[in-house]
Amino acid sequence: MGRKTRGKTTAKTVRSARELRQEPTPAERKLWEALRGRRLAGLKFRRQHPYGPFVLDAFCVEHQLEIEVDGGIHAVPVQVAHDAARTEFLQARGIRVLRFPSADVENNLEGVLKVILETVLTSPPLLTRPPASGEGAGG
Repeated sequence: MGRKTRGKTTAKTVRSARELRQEPTPAERKLWEALRGRRLAGLKFRRQHPYGPFVLDAFCVEHQLEIEVDGGIHAVPVQVAHDAARTEFLQARGIRVLRFPSADVENNLEGVLKVILETVLTSPPLLTRPPASGEGAGG
């Protein structure tokens, strides 16, 4: 069984993710400040997470949920086709994708966070973590 956290990826994709973490867009930075450190309902997100040939803007492993912040380039027809193929690739692997325009993140962050939370609350976690040492039944 493949890993649900990264998929099959390359060193190039991992390097790209590291570079993207160094220079987030203003909207990505604003969203990350709201998601980091389990600030949204205790959900753990990873920023600029490599998955297969792609880098996911924000990824919640437990719920297999990717949050994508789309800037103006995402309206260009070639990019629209690329985004559709990317979404299809991720969905085929059980990852749900939520896309938000940068303007929505910058001007209506509360609304964006509400949609993310509603998405998570309407479906159970897709992955569960094993009990940490000392947790659970036994002993």
